[in-house]
Amino acid sequence: MKEVRWEGAVNARLLAGDIYRMGRSEWLTVRGWQQAYDDGVRTLVDLRNDGERTRRPTDPAVPPEALACFTVLHRPTEDPAHEQFDAVFGRYMAHPRSYLDCLRLFPDRIAEVFRALAAARGAVVINCSAGRDRTGLVSMLLLQLAGATVQANADHYVAGLRGINEWHRISPYPHPTERYLAEDELRERIADTRAAFLAALEGLDAEAYLLAAGVTAREIGCLRRRMA
Repeated sequence: MKEVRWEGAVNARLLAGDIYRMGRSEWLTVRGWQQAYDDGVRTLVDLRNDGERTRRPTDPAVPPEALACFTVLHRPTEDPAHEQFDAVFGRYMAHPRSYLDCLRLFPDRIAEVFRALAAARGAVVINCSAGRDRTGLVSMLLLQLAGATVQANADHYVAGLRGINEWHRISPYPHPTERYLAEDELRERIADTRAAFLAALEGLDAEAYLLAAGVTAREIGCLRRRMA
């Protein structure tokens, strides 16, 4: 599992082939955007909802010209206005136990994410806010398509959990509901979430799900080639 060192990037790593994953894109500095460009990135698929795609006072200043060579596609995985959203997810999806519910409730949105990834120009980054759960859900499906073992797939989730936890330790912008977990607490959190992640994977057929959601066999083949 290869972490990437784009300046400012949080919870960033190579997923497979030419697909990367990370947290908020606003954390990248001008130099970080250039480093991503040098690694071949040309497209970002942003999984966040509209209200989350905003700058914070602590974000680095990045002029529009630094982003001009990137295509940013807004493809949220959820609809917070859905009548079941609050009951299923609470404030936001923050645990793998909700992954199957997200797939059940929002197949059209998930399909749009995968179509965007299949057609993306250059290397592509998927991101949400933390780079943990919405990114983790999409990564779970991608890695299964790529033939990753169940354990390797779960290891990617744990890396995302550890990555954003480390950011909470040093972040200049306190999270409204989450905090840094010391190692003993983090081990408990990992045990709980990894078990839920493995339960979500059990019996899940990513290809069959995506085909039923409207992603074509050609697009799935394209994704597999991207990750080869």
